[in-house]
Amino acid sequence: MIERISPAKRIEGTIRLGGDKSISHRYAMLAAIAQGTTRIHDYSSGADCASTLGVLQALGIAVEHSGGEVSIAGRGLDGLRAPAGTLDAGNSGSTIRMMSGLLAAQPFSSRIAGDESLSRRPMGRVLLPLETMGASIFARDGKYPPLEIHPAKLHAIDYALPVASAQVKTCVLFAGLFADGVTTVREPLRTRDHTELALRAFGAEIEVHGAVASVSGRPQLNALELTVPGDLSSAAFFLVAALLVPGSRLRIERIGLNPTRSALLDFLLAMGADVRVENLEFQAGEGVGDLEVRHSAVRGGVIDKSLTAALIDEIPVLAVLGATSDEGLVVRDAAELRVKETDRIETVAQNLRALGVEIEVAPDGFRVPGRQRFRAAQIDSFGDHRIAMAFAVAALAADGESVINDAGAASVSFPEFYRTLARLRR
Repeated sequence: MIERISPAKRIEGTIRLGGDKSISHRYAMLAAIAQGTTRIHDYSSGADCASTLGVLQALGIAVEHSGGEVSIAGRGLDGLRAPAGTLDAGNSGSTIRMMSGLLAAQPFSSRIAGDESLSRRPMGRVLLPLETMGASIFARDGKYPPLEIHPAKLHAIDYALPVASAQVKTCVLFAGLFADGVTTVREPLRTRDHTELALRAFGAEIEVHGAVASVSGRPQLNALELTVPGDLSSAAFFLVAALLVPGSRLRIERIGLNPTRSALLDFLLAMGADVRVENLEFQAGEGVGDLEVRHSAVRGGVIDKSLTAALIDEIPVLAVLGATSDEGLVVRDAAELRVKETDRIETVAQNLRALGVEIEVAPDGFRVPGRQRFRAAQIDSFGDHRIAMAFAVAALAADGESVINDAGAASVSFPEFYRTLARLRR
C-alpha cells in the first residue's frame, strides 16, 4: 500500500482515538482466565490486539467481537485448553511475551510463533525468569520464536529485571498467578502499570511499592465491564502533527492519562508545547481525560536514562518534532530501539535523511540538530507501524507531496490512522 501525503495548511478538529493497545491486550488475557463473561468496550482495532484474541480463541476461549466491543467468556485459571496447532501471535511482541506467562503454567504443550519480523525478535528476557520459575520452554537458537512450551509446575520467585520492561514484568506476574506463594518483580525503573491496575480490578491480590510489584498465586479473578481509554501512544502522532503545522488546534477526547505514561506529556511541556489536560477522571484505576494542543515553537530536548524507557515507543515521532525544534533532539540509552519491529534507530535515520534532515547516529541513539526543514521524499515504513505513522506526520510539514511505501504497516496498531489524519488536515 502506498500513501501520498501533501503538506497541510493546518491541523484542526476534535477526535476520539481507538482503545489503548497495551491495556486491550491485558484486559483480554485476564478476562480469559477470569470467571464469567467480561465485556470490553473500545477494544483496540489494531492487528496486534486481534492476534491476542485469536490466540485466546485457539485456547478454547469463546470471544465475540463486534465493532469496538469484545465479549470474552472466561473459564477461570484452569480453563484454557490445548490448541490444535501453532498459536499465531502475528507481529505482536506483546502477545507472545505476555501470553508466555500464561502458557508456561498450563498442563498441556503449546507452540507460539509469529510473522517474519516477530521471528527475529529476542525472547531471552522472558525465557530466563520463566525458566527460573520452573517452566519448560524451548526457543529457536535458544532465544527466538517460535517458542515450544511444555507442562510444568511453577513456583513463586523474587525476580529483579535486568532491563526495565513492562512486557517482561507482565509475563512474570501472569505466571505468578499460577504459582503457590507470592511472586515479586523488581524493576530498575518503574514502567507502565497497566498490568498491576488490571490485576487489582479483576480481583487479584497485588501489592505495589514503587518499582516493586508482588502478586499472590491462585486467586479467583472475576469478570468485569470495562472501557479501554484512548491510546496515548497513538495520540502522540497527532499531538506532534498539531505542534509542527502552523495555525493548528486539536482536541483529543477520552485519552488514557495513566501517570506512568505521563512522560510524553511532561516531555512535550518541557519543550514548550502548548498542551492542556481537561476533564480528568479514573476508570478501573486508569486515568482518562481530554487533551487540547495548539501549534507551538518548541525548544528541543534530551531523552536519556529512565526517560528513554518511558518514551521508547514515541521516540520515532519525537525525532520528527526534534528536527524542527530550536535546539534539536538527543536520544541516548536507547539500544532497545534496535530490536523493535525494525531497527528503529536506523529506519528513523534513513527516512530523516530522505527528507533532507541531518542526523548523527550512535549505537544506542542519535542526535538530530534543530531548525531543519523537510523536503518532499519517498519514505519507507520498512513494515514498521510506528515508522509509517511518524513519517506521515513529517510529510505534513514537507515542501511538496511525499510518498509512504508500505504504508499499510500502520494497521498493526492503528488501522484508521490515515483516515483520521485526512479528516483533520486543512
